Amino acid sequence: MAFGWIDEQAELRRRAGLVRTLRPRAADTPLLDLASNDYLGLARHPEVTEGAARAARTWGGGSTGSRLVTGTTELHAELERELAGFCGFEAALVFSSGYAANLAAVTALAPHGSLIVSDAGNHASLIDGCRLARGTTQVAAHADPDAVRKALGAHDGPAVAVSDTVFSVDGDAAPLAALAEACREHGAGLLLDDAHGLGVLGDGGRGAPHRAGLAGADDVVVTVTLSKSLGGQGGAVLGPARVIGHLVNAARTFIFDTGLAPAAAGAALAALRLLRREPGRAARAGAVARELHTRLTAAGLEAVRPDAAVVSVRAPSPERAVRWAADCRAAGLSVGCFRPPSVPDGISRLRLTARADLSGAEIERAVRVIGETRP
Repeated sequence: MAFGWIDEQAELRRRAGLVRTLRPRAADTPLLDLASNDYLGLARHPEVTEGAARAARTWGGGSTGSRLVTGTTELHAELERELAGFCGFEAALVFSSGYAANLAAVTALAPHGSLIVSDAGNHASLIDGCRLARGTTQVAAHADPDAVRKALGAHDGPAVAVSDTVFSVDGDAAPLAALAEACREHGAGLLLDDAHGLGVLGDGGRGAPHRAGLAGADDVVVTVTLSKSLGGQGGAVLGPARVIGHLVNAARTFIFDTGLAPAAAGAALAALRLLRREPGRAARAGAVARELHTRLTAAGLEAVRPDAAVVSVRAPSPERAVRWAADCRAAGLSVGCFRPPSVPDGISRLRLTARADLSGAEIERAVRVIGETRP
C-alpha cells in the first residue's frame, strides 16, 4: 500500500508517547498564557492590531507575489529601514517567516567549498539551512567558542559560524563576543539567529548582537523573527548592504516565495515603533523571567536560570512532561512541553515564556499551578 510506512511510524510514535496533536485556540481562551512567544504582550495591543488592519485595508489581504515581482510594497521597505536602524545594522530584508529567513541566510552564505560551524543547540531552521547549503557542516559543542575556533582552524577557505543568540529550549545565551573573536581569528563570518533576543536583550530591546557590540559589523549577519517580541508574523535578515544585496539575488526562499502579507508587515512596524517609544517593556520581560525562576527554584523545582525570557523546568520523562503540561492546562495555565526528538539533549521539560504584561498575581498563580501539578 502506498505510504504504508506512515502507519508504522505513527504506531512507533504512539508507543513512545510522542504523538503531536493540533489544538485550536479560541479567541477568548481563559487560560493564563506562558506558552506563546509574545514576550512583550504586543500581539493583541490595539496599536499593533490597528497597524495590521490599516495595512490590509490599504494593500489588501496578501502581497500578491514574490518580493521581486509584486510582493514588495512601500510598507515592506519602510519596515526594513526602521528594523535595520533600530537594531544597528546597515540594511534588512524581510521574509515570510523567521524559518525562511534562516534558510536563506545559511544557504546563501555557505557556497560550495565553504565550512559551516553550527552550534549543537541550534534551532531546527538553522539545522535545515545547514542541510540545504552546499558547504560542509561541522557541529560544534554547545556554546563553546574554543570548539568553533578549532573547527575553523582546520579549514582552508570560506567559513561561517552559525548560532542562536538565545537558545529556544533552555533560554541560555551564546557567548557572542567570544564567538566573534574566534571567527575573526580565522577570517570567518558570524551568522546569529536573534529570534529570542530581539525585544528582550540590549538597549531598549535592540537585541543580543547590539548588546555584545556586534551590531553593524561587516562580518556579522543577524536573523530575527517578527512573530515573537513584535507580536506579528515573518522574519528578517540584518547585515551589511552588500550581504543583503546578495540575498536578494541568491536566496531561494526570498526569490521564489510570496512576500510577507501587508497586514503582518503593518503589525510588525507598529510593534517596533511602540517598543521604541516604550523601551521598558524589554527590561520588564527579563525581570518577569528572573522572578519566575526564583519562585520556581524556591518551590523545589529544577528550573534553568534564564538569560532572556525563556524559563525551562526539567521533567522526569517525556510521558510525565506531557501529563504535567496537561494538568497545568486543566488548572487554567498554558505552558510549553518540549521533549525528544525536539530537544537535542534528550531532556524533557516544561518551557515557560515570560511576558512583559504579566502581573505579580499572574506570576504567583503560574508558579502555584506548576508546583501543585508536578509529577
